[in-house]
Amino acid sequence: MTETSISRSIRRLFAGGGAVGMAILAAPVLAQEAAPKPIPRVEITGSNIRRSEAETASSVITVNRADIERSGKATVAELLQTLAVDNQGSVPTTFGNGFAAGASGISLRGLGAASTLVLMNGRRMAPYGLADDGQKQFTDLNVIPTDAVERVEILKDGASAIYGSDAIAGVVNIILRRDFQGNTVRVQRSAGRNWIGNRTNVAFTKGIGSLDADRYNVLFSLEYKKFDEIWYRDRTDRDWIGRNDLRPWGYSADQALGGTGAILPGTGTAGSAINGNVRNPADPTNYYNRGNLAAPGFTRLFPGAACSNFTNHPQGDPGGGCLIDAAQLYNQIEPKQENVSVFLRGTWQLSPVVQLYSELNWYTSQTDSSTTPSTVSASVGYPGGPVNNAVVQLGPTHPDNPYFGTAARVRYLAADVGPRVSNIDSNFIRWLGGAKGTQYGWDWDSALLFSQNHVSNHATGYLRRDVAFALLNPSADNVAAAMVNPAYAALPPGTVWRIAENASLNSPALYAALSPPITNAARTKVAQIDFKATREFGGMPYLAGNLGLAVGTEFRHEMTQLQPTTGTERGNIIGLGYSAYSGARNVFALYGEALAPFAYNVEASAALRYDHFTDVGKSWTPKFGLKWTPTRAFALRGTFARGFRAPSPAENGVGGLAAFSTASDPVRCALGVVSSCNPASIALITSPNPALSPERSKSYTLGAIWDPLPRTSISVDYWKIKRKNEINQEQVDAAIAAGHVVRDPTSVSAIPGDPGAITAVLTRYVNSAQSTVRGVDVDARYNHRLPDAWGNATFDVKYTHIYEWLRTEQDGTSRDFAGTHGNCDVTNCTGTPSNRVNLRLGWDRENWRVSANVNYRGKLEDRFFKGDPSGCAVTFANGADAPSGCELASFTTVDLVVRWKPQERWELFGSVQNLLDKIAPLDPLTYGAQSYNPLDYEGARGRYYSLGARYSF
Repeated sequence: MTETSISRSIRRLFAGGGAVGMAILAAPVLAQEAAPKPIPRVEITGSNIRRSEAETASSVITVNRADIERSGKATVAELLQTLAVDNQGSVPTTFGNGFAAGASGISLRGLGAASTLVLMNGRRMAPYGLADDGQKQFTDLNVIPTDAVERVEILKDGASAIYGSDAIAGVVNIILRRDFQGNTVRVQRSAGRNWIGNRTNVAFTKGIGSLDADRYNVLFSLEYKKFDEIWYRDRTDRDWIGRNDLRPWGYSADQALGGTGAILPGTGTAGSAINGNVRNPADPTNYYNRGNLAAPGFTRLFPGAACSNFTNHPQGDPGGGCLIDAAQLYNQIEPKQENVSVFLRGTWQLSPVVQLYSELNWYTSQTDSSTTPSTVSASVGYPGGPVNNAVVQLGPTHPDNPYFGTAARVRYLAADVGPRVSNIDSNFIRWLGGAKGTQYGWDWDSALLFSQNHVSNHATGYLRRDVAFALLNPSADNVAAAMVNPAYAALPPGTVWRIAENASLNSPALYAALSPPITNAARTKVAQIDFKATREFGGMPYLAGNLGLAVGTEFRHEMTQLQPTTGTERGNIIGLGYSAYSGARNVFALYGEALAPFAYNVEASAALRYDHFTDVGKSWTPKFGLKWTPTRAFALRGTFARGFRAPSPAENGVGGLAAFSTASDPVRCALGVVSSCNPASIALITSPNPALSPERSKSYTLGAIWDPLPRTSISVDYWKIKRKNEINQEQVDAAIAAGHVVRDPTSVSAIPGDPGAITAVLTRYVNSAQSTVRGVDVDARYNHRLPDAWGNATFDVKYTHIYEWLRTEQDGTSRDFAGTHGNCDVTNCTGTPSNRVNLRLGWDRENWRVSANVNYRGKLEDRFFKGDPSGCAVTFANGADAPSGCELASFTTVDLVVRWKPQERWELFGSVQNLLDKIAPLDPLTYGAQSYNPLDYEGARGRYYSLGARYSF
């Protein structure tokens, strides 16, 4: 077969990597080349048929080990999440307080981490034990041992016809080393300004034996990583980063009530103050701070509760609250994490035509995250319904009650208990044993796989509701409810919880009863046996070459179980939602694939897969592809594929979810309760639905590859994915509009008709109508050989534009999230950027490699969806749209990476992330980070340095 310019350039890309513009096509392409040597047949992600050309009808990005190093990123996960094709729904490791804390997941095309299939060496892994948002299961990218990676292939269109469920948006296939000889030690140390957020990475890789000479190879890789935490209080000079109190930038102090302690006079609403805000029993529309010596109706005064005794934070709250910035004091930009990963692979050439192999992956990690102390009034939910904690009171005889003699509602930030801390341990194991060979003209491969993930969470600082209520208001009913707890029953009768300035009077036994450690655990398992075979058939009529054929079958058992966190099964942990699920199923599959070359350089491919799930039935999924190469320098390609995603046990199993979201209250807003017009935290209770059907999708791609000049390649691909029967929670604002809410009728303002604040919104998982996502990818590369032996200069750009991200509900209403801050129900309000760009400028000469990597995130409308009739999602204190123009600014970072090999065995490398020290734009809407968008993490952390060395022997 004659190699075209396109196949040559992409073959080099395949061999040398190229994600995020990191490919260095260092070898020059001469005008007069010798006759090309035969190209070994390779298997590309998205096809089971081995072929001699790397490019297929589907678009595939390839990242090799060198690309990861040239990016300056510490992990595979960090690099993949900078890709332009990654969008809303990805799971960053830095989100330490989320449902899936401690893990990291990728979301291709913004369709969610659950719709992106992640493979290791072409086979599945057990998903992370904790589902994102309590619903969406995904594979933790952190388990990948960086130094064992040979390359990562990212298929950018649907592949359920090849791989089955979950491959709606695409496939990420991590391919590990298979035949390495020698020893390598790598040490890397990273740090931010003032040596905060240090990272340590040490790796050792050893390979012995040659398959050709010794008939065996054994590869061992050990890697240790330690990431120190970064607190918001360590970055106080970075403007709004990590702040609740955004008054200096035009917002009001009540923008985030829970974190400032502000009071809204005349509304019956107040934040939780560090010294306590108490409601006037004679005037339920007003709260007053305990340190106020002139508050109406106080029967006791507390000079020791003066705000100045607790904080030097700027005050000026017109409502008289005691303002602090809780997030800046207690929250983290990045949690502390420590992990160890081991990869062991053994290969034995049993005979010239049969090879045996086995793989073992083991990964263990511990993540320690911290957040603000608990309030005493945060409402929660559990499958039995909402639990209203807004009614918490200081009892009439509580010594810290300024309305002594009458019970009074209290809003208190329990700083004396301390921050809420989670210690998450994750253990992952994957074993694979198999054989492959060639018989009767067929290349075959069969293996047995077992994979498991176990996650446990040990948390402190959370308040037990029944004990807190009894200690603050020891009424007969409250005491009776709390007596079921032995630690409370052992306290002296009449014990009360002294707050704020009097907290030193509390005993250790009181805190042990009030805030005991709580735990939960999760486990996932995948066991699989498979067989596949492929061969070529010659002499077929109407074909211009050999017909490629692949067939296969697999049987898989999946199990998932998450136990509820202690006390949440009855809504007894203040401020902590409920999440639990359990389910198991068997999956049987048959599949086939064909690749046919026709005249005029036309190549057609087709695949068909049958899956049967014991819980949701069967699925037939086809895929078709076509590639035409009319000239050596130009090719057209296109695909059509159907896909599906079977519901996870969190969605159709046994259990439920009670979490938190943000929403405004249109009812109270219309009545004039101004605070209800801005989004605020609400409890969200969602029930599983055993009647769910699998999600179904159709995907289309149409693209072109063009090599206009030597060492130049340009590709443009238009893509569209239409997903129906989409499994989602019902929209929060739609549920509110339909009246599916629980309110607190005692928390009202003086405005007539005020129904009280929303305490919970009731939803369920449903097969909503459909989502349509469409866009275009542009990938351009140019390698220029500089004169006078000055090496090579490279230019690489990857650009993804989303034209539309349209979600249509069952009632026919549609919302387009492209370029907006939505979809908040599944993205922590990180938004859906219409434009993402990765640009690389590189230079290499002899033993030097220098790269400047530019990552761009486009601007976002600060609206929940395009044309939102509610207008801008957030306003300034004066009522104007916030940010100005209701638009979150774009964000660009520049990373510089330098590598130098002073001698054959040594390599030194260093990088500066966020070289220009850009600050992430102010984003008041997202709740995945504090006052900045999680997509802009580098702008929160600040300029970051890394230095390392590798020694091979």
